[in-house]
Amino acid sequence: MPDLRTTALADRHAALGASFTDFGGWNMPVRYTSDLAEHHAVRTAAGLFDISHMAEFLVTGSGAAAFLDYALAGRISTMKIGKAKYSLLLDETGGVIDDVIVYRTGDDDFLVISNAGNRALVAEAFVARAAYTPAVVEDISDQMSLIAVQGPRAREIVEATVGVTDVAPALADLGYYAWSQGRFQDEKLFIARTGYTGEDGFELMVPNALAPALWDALLAAGEPLGLVPAGLAARDTLRLEAGMPLHGHELSTAIRPAQAGLGRVVSADKGEFVGKEAVVTASTDLPVLVGLVAEGRRAGRAGYAVMDADGTSVGEITSGALSPTLGHPIAMAFVPPALAEPGTSLFIDVRGTLIPATVTALPFYRRTA
Repeated sequence: MPDLRTTALADRHAALGASFTDFGGWNMPVRYTSDLAEHHAVRTAAGLFDISHMAEFLVTGSGAAAFLDYALAGRISTMKIGKAKYSLLLDETGGVIDDVIVYRTGDDDFLVISNAGNRALVAEAFVARAAYTPAVVEDISDQMSLIAVQGPRAREIVEATVGVTDVAPALADLGYYAWSQGRFQDEKLFIARTGYTGEDGFELMVPNALAPALWDALLAAGEPLGLVPAGLAARDTLRLEAGMPLHGHELSTAIRPAQAGLGRVVSADKGEFVGKEAVVTASTDLPVLVGLVAEGRRAGRAGYAVMDADGTSVGEITSGALSPTLGHPIAMAFVPPALAEPGTSLFIDVRGTLIPATVTALPFYRRTA
């Protein structure tokens, strides 16, 4: 097995007693104390996540906006400076290479954040698609660290963090999917109001050398307010409750955006972009992503079969868990469109036992404020 990569915060995680797992080739904290405790902290107060395994690309130059319109499925050129947009990197067949977030930082300047496990594929696609444009793509992943503060007290915590100064616009004035520039210990600090938990929160980017100090400062500011370090296990149940797709589960090159409920992300009426013809002409009979809720305590897991009333396999679970917030099993699955209507009764094959489940609209959980 190749050596796993570590983030600049590896020593901090070890000191906090974290358990680690291989995630996209990185040795990442899966939990510090309890999956449930970390999950509930994010829903009620806040959680602190190391997401430095994510990949970051700068796209600059006079052709940057036009390049991203061609390279991605969304319309990037109309974004305003200071805003962020969720988008998809498609292949020629309309399959999803990766889902990304794009931040417009200037007229001809963009930051694109992608998933860790797809960094090489994203880099390869960007380089190939930029070959005949004046856009410049720079992979800065190895230079930067990302730390997320997620939960209803996230803004209060970041505002109280010693060393964070000169934030503009102020976090209180920052809308969702927007970003601010600030300073931490007199170095540039990028703060985005984005996240992967279904809660309010912020993702902060600094050079690797500053990451341990920023982590410590956030933890010190947040501990009196209920902030706890949180690992990948809590992050997964949080994003599942929020109905957010995970590449390799709800997204892949075998899945078209509309199947995953992401047809709205595709700007089919813009000019040419990679995968356009395939997504525009894709069959409407392909399986689609739905939510499933069940009673009891036995949850369907990724790969478990979904059955109809006749015992015929009609789909497969992509993600599933016993929801810590809702107290019952939830899952996402791909099923035929005819079985996708909310209220449809299906069954999940949980190790040979058919568990009744009901199709429900996503997300399972939505914050109220």
